[in-house]
Amino acid sequence: MRVDHVSYACRPEGLTATTERIADQLGIEPVKGGVHPRFGTRNMILPLTNHQYVEVVEVLEHPAAEKAPFGRAVRARSEAGGGWLGWVVEVDDLAPFEQRLGRHAVPGHRVFPDGRCLEWHQIGVKGLIADPQLPFMVRFDSAPEMHPSQARITDVALAGMCIAGAPERVAEWLGAPVETALEDLAVEWRYPEGAPVETALEDLAVEWRYPEGTPGLLSVSFGTPDGLVTI
Repeated sequence: MRVDHVSYACRPEGLTATTERIADQLGIEPVKGGVHPRFGTRNMILPLTNHQYVEVVEVLEHPAAEKAPFGRAVRARSEAGGGWLGWVVEVDDLAPFEQRLGRHAVPGHRVFPDGRCLEWHQIGVKGLIADPQLPFMVRFDSAPEMHPSQARITDVALAGMCIAGAPERVAEWLGAPVETALEDLAVEWRYPEGAPVETALEDLAVEWRYPEGTPGLLSVSFGTPDGLVTI
């Protein structure tokens, strides 16, 4: 279990312009992705080191976008102005998540310009829609060399994230400590009050609500040859 990629819903200027803006900040040449027929979306890729990447995604005017949770999530985030949609965890086995959530993982695919097809299964997008601090889970079915991070050699690394939410909630969702998935990433958790609460709450069981804002991925930091860049 590890962070595989972070997903950014494009802004009103569209997929290409949004991707190029982020690419310029990171010093990465973007890679054309492709259409996700099952989800009614398309993407572009910013490859990173450590088998990770940034996905910039755009919803299409396609019937699948109205039916698929992922398409609906991208549309909602883009209509709200765009920005970070969420983070995605790669796992070896989706069966425990299927059992816990009571549904099957959904297959996905996109075709490369050279005709190769990248295939995967994913689950948990409905959780992301309901509570955007939560990641969704993916298992790639294609060979490792087809992973989006392999599209181009880069020297930019995923370094950290700022998440509005509670690590306890994410751990419950993953069925494992958040450190298992986050590895060495520097993660700052923002609570609604804007400050750590353990000092006051001690061992009380607390259910978090967000009446004045939405939980979710607030920013992502990257290690680049020119220093740390936060978007």
